[in-house]
Amino acid sequence: MADRRFRVLLAVFLLTLVSAAPGCAPTAPAAGFVYQLQGYRDGRLDALAAAPFRSAVIDLARDGADSYFTAAEIARLEESGKIVLGYFEIGSVESFRPDFPAIRDDPAGLLLNEWPEWPGERFVRYWDPRWWELGVKPRVDRALAAGFDGVYLDTPLAYEQIDPGLVPGVDRDELGRRMIDLVVRISAYAKAARPGFRVYPQNSPELAADSGYLAAIDGIGVEELFFQATDRRCEQEYCAPNLAATREVRKAGKTVLAVDYAQAPENVAEACRRYREEGFEGYVAARPLDRIGAPCR
Repeated sequence: MADRRFRVLLAVFLLTLVSAAPGCAPTAPAAGFVYQLQGYRDGRLDALAAAPFRSAVIDLARDGADSYFTAAEIARLEESGKIVLGYFEIGSVESFRPDFPAIRDDPAGLLLNEWPEWPGERFVRYWDPRWWELGVKPRVDRALAAGFDGVYLDTPLAYEQIDPGLVPGVDRDELGRRMIDLVVRISAYAKAARPGFRVYPQNSPELAADSGYLAAIDGIGVEELFFQATDRRCEQEYCAPNLAATREVRKAGKTVLAVDYAQAPENVAEACRRYREEGFEGYVAARPLDRIGAPCR
């Protein structure tokens, strides 16, 4: 018995020495996800690879324009154990994107009203076949070719933000159905090319009440469930229904990637607590999404 006790104590002592050795500090367990769309250090993904997160949402391009991340770069990020999702817009287009001129000049007249919150960004006729050819399919193809594990699709909320005067005869319900059709099409196309490819739309969790939409997605990203940019509690009329719809997505077995915009330590701690209670993968960020924040513990 004394010999066994000695061996146990020796093993603990040696483990302590190894853990204390320079460069041998134990790695923090992966938690939640990280969401960074700009400000990549030296245009590289090394800092993200070293960060302790389970998943990463990044732009298709390091500069938001045409310097796209390569398959080798995405592979190195995945080698850190992360699921990597490629971000792009499906209901709008930013004027700085390299495909914007072709979309702007297309005879189909794809551009609609500007998004006041984001000057230079325009909503589009996302149901038009030309939008699929110019704005969606090429981006899905790029994500597939670069080896991303999936896509993170922003602006499904376009169906609520389009100026109805620009689409006469089309009501909000119909615009919602057309957005559902687009996400379902993206999912079918990508998963046919690579089974297991993940599809995560951002916001508009109420669309998941449609069974076809819910079946087509692997999870959902949701912003500002608890804190709006920045450090403002989500207390508007839509906040409670938005959270309720997100809970339904989680109950259906889908992953929820929740991001809130807070900097005050007490608000960060509260958001992280709420993620744990709700069973969400959570990340508390600075609004520009240009740096790596601390993971929730």
